[in-house]
Amino acid sequence: MPRPLAATHGVWRPGLGLALWFTDDLGEPTAEPDVAKLPAPIAEVLGDRRPRRSVTLAGPRGRIVAPALTLGPARAGALLDALSPSDGAGDLRYLRWVAKSVERFVAAGAVTPALRNDDGEWIVRWAPVESVQWRTWVQTAAAAMPPVLRRTGDLAAVLDMTAELADRSARQRLGDGPWSWVAAPALRALVDGEPLPARAVADAGAAAAWTEWAGSVRSAETLLVLRLVEPDGRSPGENPLAPRSTPGATPWRLEVCRRVPGAAPVRAEPARMSPVDLDDLAGELARALAVYPPLKRVAQDESSLDFLLTTEEAEALFLEGAPGLTKAGYEVLLPASIATVRPALRLVGREQPGRTALTVQAGLAEIKDFAWQLAVGDTVLTASELATLANSASGLVEVRGKWVRADRRTLAHAARFVAEQRSAAESGTDVSDLLGMIADPAALPAPLAAVDGLGWLDSVYRGGTIAPADVPAPSTLDARLRDYQLRGLEWLVTLWRSGIGAVLADDMGLGKTIQVLALLCHEREQANEPVRPTLLVCPMSVVGNWVAEAQRFAPGLRLHVHHGVDRPTGEEFGKAATASDVVITTFALAARDRELLSGHHWGRLVVDEAQHVKNVNTAAAKALRSIPAAHRVALTGTPVENRLEDLRAVIDLVNPGLLGSARTFRNRFALPIEREQDQAAVRRLNTLTSPFLLRREKTDPAVAPELPEKAEFTVRASLTPEQAGLYQAVLNELVRELRESQGMGRRGLVLASLTRLKQICNHPAHYLGDGSPLLRRGQHRSGKLELLADVLETVAADGERALVFTQYAEFARMLQPWLSGLLGAEVPVLDGAVPRTERDAMVARFQSGDGPPALVATVQSGGTGLNLTAANHVIHVDRWWNPAVENQATDRAFRIGQTRAVQVRKFVCAGTLEERIDGVIAAKKELSSMTVQTGEAWLTELNNDELYELVALRDEAVL
Repeated sequence: MPRPLAATHGVWRPGLGLALWFTDDLGEPTAEPDVAKLPAPIAEVLGDRRPRRSVTLAGPRGRIVAPALTLGPARAGALLDALSPSDGAGDLRYLRWVAKSVERFVAAGAVTPALRNDDGEWIVRWAPVESVQWRTWVQTAAAAMPPVLRRTGDLAAVLDMTAELADRSARQRLGDGPWSWVAAPALRALVDGEPLPARAVADAGAAAAWTEWAGSVRSAETLLVLRLVEPDGRSPGENPLAPRSTPGATPWRLEVCRRVPGAAPVRAEPARMSPVDLDDLAGELARALAVYPPLKRVAQDESSLDFLLTTEEAEALFLEGAPGLTKAGYEVLLPASIATVRPALRLVGREQPGRTALTVQAGLAEIKDFAWQLAVGDTVLTASELATLANSASGLVEVRGKWVRADRRTLAHAARFVAEQRSAAESGTDVSDLLGMIADPAALPAPLAAVDGLGWLDSVYRGGTIAPADVPAPSTLDARLRDYQLRGLEWLVTLWRSGIGAVLADDMGLGKTIQVLALLCHEREQANEPVRPTLLVCPMSVVGNWVAEAQRFAPGLRLHVHHGVDRPTGEEFGKAATASDVVITTFALAARDRELLSGHHWGRLVVDEAQHVKNVNTAAAKALRSIPAAHRVALTGTPVENRLEDLRAVIDLVNPGLLGSARTFRNRFALPIEREQDQAAVRRLNTLTSPFLLRREKTDPAVAPELPEKAEFTVRASLTPEQAGLYQAVLNELVRELRESQGMGRRGLVLASLTRLKQICNHPAHYLGDGSPLLRRGQHRSGKLELLADVLETVAADGERALVFTQYAEFARMLQPWLSGLLGAEVPVLDGAVPRTERDAMVARFQSGDGPPALVATVQSGGTGLNLTAANHVIHVDRWWNPAVENQATDRAFRIGQTRAVQVRKFVCAGTLEERIDGVIAAKKELSSMTVQTGEAWLTELNNDELYELVALRDEAVL
């Protein structure tokens, strides 16, 4: 059998204090404990001393006499406070728990001074208040007492311990205060424990007064019970919702009762009570009124002790009185039948008759066939009940003969809201307003519990999206739609039928074009009458792509490209548009021919690369908003490029007013999300926009499982000594000029200097603009170009192709002759100056089987609307501040049709501004491109020290 370990035991002896006794490894009492095995606090107390006293214990096998070391209350309290919960045997751990419990009562102020006569001296001792909580604890302590203590003594020893420790702890706490000024002997006795002088307690009457004062805080078992009773009747014809303060209303009765041991509370009847019992109950009642003074102002029944409350007073008792009285130890019984309910709003409507499958069911137009309702519990209130509640002074109301409790302000505000909305509905309410309330119910005066009978709005309320229609792939579409593309078609058709604009924001390369073409084909296949033409507005760079894709996949669609100096106008344009299914034009011409295009009513307006018109103040954006169309669709791979205002602009283009004004949107969504990453605001915005915005990403296996992987690398290049010298020179000049610049001049200086530093990181010749060669005596002058040469030579040797992106058109043209010589093939350059026909030919040549190994493009011109899947390498020679634009350019290669893994390399010069730019871009990606600022403008707001820290040249820049 395992031998018991040596242990330290404890027992409390009244008059002595804490007696510590010890057992050896055999469990036998010992006067020579092994100090090394003792807990540190006990070993410290023991020191060189040995147990000199003895204690008699009642063990399981009879009487035990054990050597013991005794500690007075002060030292005992300090030791027990220092012990950990696992120190010592079970009896000592129990005494530690008792000491900790006493300390908690003292800390809570649950102690009172007691006066006693000790051999002719009056002594003040602190003791726990005999409250319900204290008595409950004493019962717990008695039940938890270890057997050795229960056999050795009784609860009296534990209570003596609590009295000693409570007195010590209270005085210790008071001793920490500034009591030197106290002169009154009675107050000094409370702090230092010295006996009271004889003159302080002159006679027994003074002692009795002291005892009465000290005992006023004692809480004997409370006999008082307060019981609230509902009104039992009403005046004839009284409004069932009338507050009880109105004349003639039957009051609430707060009955004063006595708790009889073992029985239910009995209502107090003064005429049948003895004077002693009545006096006790009156004393309890007086103390209860001190806890909740408003009861002193309440009317009382002349024939009893009961109180008669108005409805407002009864509500106050529920909210404030009952919790306070209960906390003070009084029992307050409230009617169990009165439920606490939350007023809830309901939005209900009826499907309007006469709608066919293709007619607008409930678009973003005025509707009247709906109603707001207010429900209290399961009861929907009538108009007259609402009118009464709107002016109610109480949240305690009777609804159809049943009393309920609700928040008074919420109840009144919700009632007024429903009444106001009813008036608004009669004059017509915009569905966008309803949608805003459904998507952001926090703005409503009460929770929104149901939306029913309003078609697609029901779906939005239940799941945040509109349930798509079941739509087959159109037979006139000469293409097989992938599953996610068919779901996109169903979504577009559903929104079109509902009269709602759509933002199709699929990742680049997922086939937004084919989904729109499928919508146009479906529309014409299902139509029973002529279909108005669709106006498609896009950047000039993708007009050719739209024409080619339509001719390939939807050859039945009649196309008209509105472009060129000889484009038709006036009636001639009208005839051309009417004879077409799709009219394609550019943003520039949409602004220039605004009056012409606005004069024609289009069946649909499709805006491709809609992020280009995110600035609502541009001529193109204003023109698009003025063009009348039965349905609007925006296509974009980057619904948010830099700011959330971009998203609002795109959605507002297709659903005007849906997200409110620009200022409202900024205050409700943009600022909380961009500055504080407010997740609640993000959820509200997603709920509000998800019905009208569909975005799928290529990285989702369920979208495009056949798409290969994409690997991204940040590749760091070193500056050459020439680059480092130029970089430092520009930096020194910036520091010098910053001391003398301010306002707009400083802003321009900072932006210009950033451009120079980035040009130097590209190549000295790019910065100098002197036409000097890219290599000097066969040696690279730029670390980036040396790196670019290594990568492209490997790509070409493997028979693969690459897209090389830069944000600078002049640098792209500088690279062309050098790369053409390096790779032994003519390397094309695609920038904004390339005409559309030449651009289309350039893309076709690159995509062909014998195309060049590389194509150089600017991010702006090569980043949208192009299929360049012949390349499986993408190289960003310099970095764009906007990750969305970078990703858009990358997606020219990483899109549907790509069969090989795509490698994306992003060059940065180590130890320079570019490395810090890379960190900013990474931070933007973490926020899903919902960034706070646009481009480089925020850098101009940095102070000089912060700016220098950003652009400074680090040691690691040059190897």
